[in-house]
Amino acid sequence: MSRASTSVMWFRRDLRLADNPALLAAAADGEVLPLFVVDPALWGPSGDVRRAWLLRSLRALDESLGGRLVVERGDPVRVLPRVAARAGAARVHVAADTGPHGRRRDEAVEAALAGAGVELVRTGTAYAVGPGSVLTGAGRPFQVFTPFARAWAAHGWPAPAGSPAGARWVRGGGEGVGGAHWPDEPDLGALRLPPAGEGAARERWRAFLADGLEGYEHDRDRPDLAGTSQLSVHLKWGEVHPRTLLADLARHRSAGAEAFRTELAWREFYADVLWYRPESAREYLRPQLARLSYSEPGETFRAWSEGRTGYPFVDAGMRQMRAEGWVHNRVRMVVASFLVKDLHVEWTLGAREFMRWLRDGDIASNAHGWQWVAGSGTDAAPFFRVFNPVAQGQRFDPDGEYVRRYVPELRHLPGRRAHEPWSAPDGYAHGYPERVVDHAAERRAALEGYARLRREAPDGV
Repeated sequence: MSRASTSVMWFRRDLRLADNPALLAAAADGEVLPLFVVDPALWGPSGDVRRAWLLRSLRALDESLGGRLVVERGDPVRVLPRVAARAGAARVHVAADTGPHGRRRDEAVEAALAGAGVELVRTGTAYAVGPGSVLTGAGRPFQVFTPFARAWAAHGWPAPAGSPAGARWVRGGGEGVGGAHWPDEPDLGALRLPPAGEGAARERWRAFLADGLEGYEHDRDRPDLAGTSQLSVHLKWGEVHPRTLLADLARHRSAGAEAFRTELAWREFYADVLWYRPESAREYLRPQLARLSYSEPGETFRAWSEGRTGYPFVDAGMRQMRAEGWVHNRVRMVVASFLVKDLHVEWTLGAREFMRWLRDGDIASNAHGWQWVAGSGTDAAPFFRVFNPVAQGQRFDPDGEYVRRYVPELRHLPGRRAHEPWSAPDGYAHGYPERVVDHAAERRAALEGYARLRREAPDGV
């Protein structure tokens, strides 16, 4: 009897066993060597929060593999041929990476493997509909979300894939979890993360379906409530696939389920935009906006990043990010608008700060979310939208609970008064800082700058 063939399953943003088509394809080949490569090109720029989450997620994956996950460190172009040769593997299986760096890396890995007689097999992506799959009737990429979402839903997606029951795992003689190639987990100080891994993702999803989905349509904009799923980090690392969530949502006919589907569509839209415009991860989708007058990041930028602007809703959001590695989406929009429109700092610097601190930092969603706020993204008439940080707080944190949770200097102010400490005789009694800028004046300055650009720009904005 001939020996079963061996394949390498190269895990990346798919740190799970269930609903993983690439893993099923690897298992169909025979024995599977499960591999993760700590790539310095990605590890180096990552913030400590994302590094910590990744390491914890990998430990959870290793546990589900019975301690068989092989961990290597180095450039995948050199690591993959070496591991494949060591295992005697004819194929390396992956879920396709659709990001700019991942596409370039995988092309280089594919060439290196081909030189060694090994095939790189791509099966599936991190999205329900692979980026680049949905086009307009004229065969062009979508530029606006709403028509994309309709076409995305009409395109549809396959049912969730099964689990690799009976898969035969091999170690391959490499470093396991905790070996020499395994980085030390960074010290996050007081920042606390929730449980990572596939099991935690499934548990979180089950809890949200039971307790959060019905009210999601209304509660998702309220940072004072536990109204969101907080699954973004699990989706970012592939601990659960959006196809799994969509299959469960199909069994719920409610406004909450539809609203959640729409949020998944936004994630897929931004990945699609990045697919066609890979430079938009760091450059302006509308390059004319780069000609606006921006301020150098100085003390006001530090005040923003540390939650010391004197605007409670903004400061609560930035402090939440440093305490939890996560920020409510409504608050993300408000703090981003404040940086760009009130402090006149370029969105690229804010996007970089988010990627430093967020556990769910995703290049497509982060960059294009910031561009949407900054007026350089996919929105049709974006720059005129300037979020009022006080009005937003009063509307979406009506009793001040969110502010008091993250800004202890204001816990003595009851109800809505927490949003306007300057209006209370004892508003600054516990050391809360005064406002770094006047919102009304900076809003006018931002709009005047945009109007001036429109007059001067020969190609329009």
